[in-house]
Formats: sequence, structure tokens, C-alpha cells
Amino acid sequence: MRVYDLARELNVSNKELMAKLASAGIAVKSPSSSINDEATQLIRNQFPKATAAAPAATAAPAHPASIPPTLADGPSKPSEKLAGKPMPKAPAKPTAKPTATPALEPTATPVVKPSHPAAAKPASKHAPKPVEKPTIKPEPVPVPAPSKSKVITVRGAIIVRELAEQMGLKPNQLIIELMAMNVLASINERIDLKVAQQIAEKHGALLEHEKKPVDQKPPVSKEEDAPEEADRPEDLEPRPPVVTFLGHIDHGKTSLLDRIRNTAVAKSEAGGITQHVGAYTIEYQNKKITFLDTPGHAAFTGMRARGANLTDIAIIVIAADDGIMPQTEEAIKHAQAAKTTIIVAINKMDLPTANPDQVKRQLQGIGLSPEDWGGTIICAPVSATTGKGIDHLLEMILLQAEMLELKASPKGRAHGYVIEAQLEPGMGPTANLLVTRGTLHVGDIIMAGPYWGRVKALINDHGIKLRTALPSMPVKCMGLSGVPQAGAAFQVYTSDRVARDLAEHRNDDLQAARMFVPKKASLDTMAEQILQNQRLELKLILKCDTQGSLEAIRKVLGEIKSDKISIAIVMDGVGNINENDVLLASASDAIVIGFNVSKEERVARAQKAEGVEIRLYSIIYQIADEIREAMSGMLAPELRDKLIGRAEVRQVFPISKTGNVAGCLMVHGRVHIRCKTRVKRAGDLLYEGSIQTLKRFQDEVNEVREGQECGIRLKNFADVAAADILEFFEVEKIPQKL
Repeated sequence: MRVYDLARELNVSNKELMAKLASAGIAVKSPSSSINDEATQLIRNQFPKATAAAPAATAAPAHPASIPPTLADGPSKPSEKLAGKPMPKAPAKPTAKPTATPALEPTATPVVKPSHPAAAKPASKHAPKPVEKPTIKPEPVPVPAPSKSKVITVRGAIIVRELAEQMGLKPNQLIIELMAMNVLASINERIDLKVAQQIAEKHGALLEHEKKPVDQKPPVSKEEDAPEEADRPEDLEPRPPVVTFLGHIDHGKTSLLDRIRNTAVAKSEAGGITQHVGAYTIEYQNKKITFLDTPGHAAFTGMRARGANLTDIAIIVIAADDGIMPQTEEAIKHAQAAKTTIIVAINKMDLPTANPDQVKRQLQGIGLSPEDWGGTIICAPVSATTGKGIDHLLEMILLQAEMLELKASPKGRAHGYVIEAQLEPGMGPTANLLVTRGTLHVGDIIMAGPYWGRVKALINDHGIKLRTALPSMPVKCMGLSGVPQAGAAFQVYTSDRVARDLAEHRNDDLQAARMFVPKKASLDTMAEQILQNQRLELKLILKCDTQGSLEAIRKVLGEIKSDKISIAIVMDGVGNINENDVLLASASDAIVIGFNVSKEERVARAQKAEGVEIRLYSIIYQIADEIREAMSGMLAPELRDKLIGRAEVRQVFPISKTGNVAGCLMVHGRVHIRCKTRVKRAGDLLYEGSIQTLKRFQDEVNEVREGQECGIRLKNFADVAAADILEFFEVEKIPQKL
């Protein structure tokens, strides 16, 4: 019998039953382990006495004779265990206070005594004296500062134009001084702090860089700037587990979730392949479970890593007929790196080629021992087609969630992560959020990345509008000022001024980080610039439906490597293709790529007028394949000479009007009238050109083969002599590879 089945029968928790088994000398590894009939009967004989002792102790405490001698020490303890979890709290309070109070009292007195062993009154006399001394010392420090030179305060990135304005110089003059220091920088580029300080010293100025930390908030009131206190134990409440489906492509992750939700998510995806991260909540046995469905293709590695980090339980889906694939091992590594509990779902058990034992052997080979083979990894055979094993998988998820004791505080301001973000027509920027702490309300001031806003609406996965969102609940949020990056953390603030200032500060930091840091001038850097200028460039404008898709496409395009041609993304964004995108593509000679988006009204007219190419896709693989073909097509083909024949000049026939004609014997291959010709004498090249006339006897012919004699007159070359060698070749055009 399974441990969790016996715990359900006895109406006790799994941990309590496992502790009872350990005290009885019965070793079990997890609640899903099996025990024999003798151990089951032994536990059943023990627990009824405990359950009978609990009501006897509460209802009629005047019967101590009926209590067995083993429970005579404390009949209230088993009743507290059966009641739930008040038992660990009761002893925690009395033990915490006596240890805390004596620890503070002795430490409080030595803190005062070592500073001065005198009494309280002399200590108060000495107190003002050290305060007056530091006030006198810092006064002479700022005195020489104004007399020295003017102080230039720079905030954020140091730009050449701004530094020149503050120093009262012309930008060209500053650029010349930078070049003298072997620093190449244009008027709008950023320079290093040490270089700027050296230039300022030359002009008698002192440069100070006012730099804010990334996470520093703007000056606000103490109440708004104070961090939230840690969650109190009494505020913690059980929360639903967050479960992620990971695994190889086409192993049935979305189909399993589809079977669980009784929907058709996989059918709506292009090509049956998941393109986005979806979050869904179901209810099973009066308990909620939150699922994250992450894509399984290698292009979504970053999204899958974020999905594993956001979750409590990772379901590794493995097809019973395919076994473990490279992306399966990658998903397992992501789950192990995130320290999440792993459950293996062996899918496609309805196929005749299903071999679950092979999957378990492969798991054993990578260090994941199945539970029925003496390990700790739960393996649940399921079939998304027939639905067999789904109930067992959900029971295992609830069992692991019970062992993890997942709790969160619904009180306080909400925190969480952005699962996905997109720009939807009629709704503006929307973000799928997963709340991890606190409660998110409609009307809250929220900030995610460099964007902020007031929550206008919260929509769950069924399309129902909500007023609040509790921990482990995925919702779609409306009201942000922009589309944040997938995986960004969000937080609720009490003041819109705080959120706006902090968002602007983050936006400034992002813009400063994107600016180019110039390199020092050298022959190597100049040679690199020359090579970069010679390389071809395919310019693209990307428009996608979500930030996650945009990130995945950028990753796919970044994996296309070539030394001869490069990809330059002129602009990318979320939303439909508009007229401005077409005009930008026309100005920059770029191609517009759209993924799961459509064209706006005026785009067709602008496209026809500007001659811009727009390509729309619904599957990422097609984008990568066609971009690779387009890059290969831009490369000029390689020209190679293919030798087709060789002739030896036996005699030269001078003709007064037309020039010399070479009487030749074909010693190898063939010659035709359209091929190119080289004339070699004693190994030296004399001429390379084309044939003007090719004759056999008195007739002009198009081709002469090996062993035949012919007369050849070359174009613009008459200095032919006996024993010269004529080589005939064709020019082949070979397409270049990336």
C-alpha cells in the first residue's frame, strides 16, 4: 500500500505518518513509497488508539485509566498533531522569549560600558565634546575647493557634446584632444570617466561624476521609500503550486495540458508548436494548481530557463517511444539549476512502440533514479490521447506540493514576474503576470522594468475580469505605459510619483548602457573597421505579437553566423506593421519581418509606393530558413576556371588581312568557340582572352575534339609561335555558402 493512500485513510498528514513509520523502524523514502501488509496493520493498530485518545482527552479528561501507558505522558500531543499545524507554533513562542530577553540584556550593558566605564552623568558630559570636534574639522575641507577651479558635475553617461558644452569648448576641439589621447569618439558617443577627468584637468576644471546605483530610488518620503517588512509567520497561507511543463519538442507538453484543461490550446498554435508561454489555473480535489506551458524548441532556451525559475514543480515530459532527447536533458538541467522538484511524465503510452523501461534506464543513466527502482524521482506513465494516468499525475503534483509546504503572504503590496507581454489592438500594452507575494488590486500603481502605470483591469485565463489577484495566480494586466520584457520583475508602489521617477531612472540607465563605448585607435581596430565596411549587411525590421516571440526570433537570427554577411536589426517592436515601419525600411533599405501580426490600413499603399518587401510568418523555423536563403542569395557567386582542353601549336599560317592563324592539334579534351583561352610559352603566360575564329580545314566549326587538327585565330593577339600551348577553360559560377 502507498504511504499517501494510508495517510488519506487515517486522515493524517503524510509527514506525520512518515514520522510514525520511522519511529516504528519502517524506512520509507517518500509518500509514494509502498509498505507491506504487516506494516500497514501495525500503523492502523497504533493510530486508532491515538484518535480515540484525542476526543477522550478533550471531552472527558477524568478517565486517565483508559489511556494506554505509551500515551500516558501527554494525550494532548497526538490530538495536536491530528488537528493540523498548531503544535510547532505553541512551543516556539515560550522558547523564543526566554532566549531573546537574556540575550539582549547582557549585550545592551557592555555596549555602553566599553565606550567609557564612567557613570551616566560623566558620560553625558563627554557626549557633546566628540560631536563638536567633527563639526570643526570638516569646515576647512570645503574652503579650498572653490578657490581651486570650477567644478563640472556630470550625471550618467559622459557624452562628448555635453562635456564640451559644460567646459565651454567646441565639440571639434574636444574630439581633436581625444584623438591626441588615442581615443576615437564622435560627437554623440560616450567616453570613459578617466579620460574625461584628464581633459578637464588640462583646462583647469575638476570633473565629478554623480552616478546613481541601478536600484537606487529617487528621493521620496520615508514612508514611501521604506522597504516592506518580511512576512510574518502568522500571515503565511497555503498557496497553489506553480507547475511547469518542460521537455523536447513534440513530446506532448501542450497536449497533456490540453487534456487537463479540456481545451484545444495545441490546435490553435501554428504548426502544433507552442510559440508563447501560457499560464493556466485548474482545480482538482478542491485544490488549485497553476500551470506554465513553455515552448520546447531550442530557440526558447531563455524563456524555458525563466519558466523553470518561476516554478515549484517541473514536469519533464518524455515520449515513451522517443526517450530522452538533447532538449530533454537541457530542460532537466534548467530545472536542477532552479532547484525545483522534478516529476517525470512518460507520455504517449497508448502507442504500440511505447517503452517506459527504456526511458527509466535513460533517466538512471543521467542521475535521475526512478522511485520504483529505488530512487526519488516520481515517474507517471500518461497518455494525452486517451487521458489514462492524468489523475495519477495530478495526485502526484498535489502530493509533492503538500511535502513542499508552499506558503505566501497575501498581505501587503504585490510582487511577481512578467510571464509574457504584448501590444494588443484596442487594449494597448498588456502583460501576463504571476503574483508571488501580496495581493494585486485593480487601481494599484505597478512598475515592471522601465514601464509603470495604474492597473486598469485584471483578466484571468478564462477571460473573466477580476478585482484582485492572490499569490500563484496568473492574470493579464492592462495599464502599463509600455511592453516590458518577459521575465522582468514587477512591484506595486504606493505613489505614482515614486513609480514614475524610478521608471525614468531605469530608462535613462538602459539608454546609457546601449550607447557605444569607443575603442582606442590602433591598426587592429582600423583593419576591423575596413573589414566591417566590406562585409555585406542584411537589414531587417522585426515586428512581433509578444516580447517573448521577439526575444526568440532575435536568438534564432543571432545563431546564423557568417564571415561574409551580417544581419542588422534596424528596429524591433511589438505590434502590427504600420506606415512608419515601411518608411523606415525604405530609408534604410531593410526588409520588414512580421511574426503573428498583420498590416495596418495604409501599409499596402505605402509598400507599393516605396517598394518595400514585407514578409509575414507564423512559425519561427520558416523565418530562420528564409533569412538564411536570402543571405546566401546576396553573396556574389565564386568564379572558378574549369579546364576543358589543351592544344599544341604545330605551325603558324600568316594571313595578310586577318593576321596569324595557329594550326593546332588537340592533345586533350575539347575546344568550342565560346570558351576562354590562355597562351603559354615555356611555362610563361603570354595571353588570356577569347577565340575569334575556329576552323577545321576550310569550314568554321563550333567545337573540335581530342586528336583532331584545327585552325585557331585569337582575338587581338597574333604573336603565336610553334610549340606554344593553348589552354581552353570555362568560367563556373559557384554559389557561396554562409
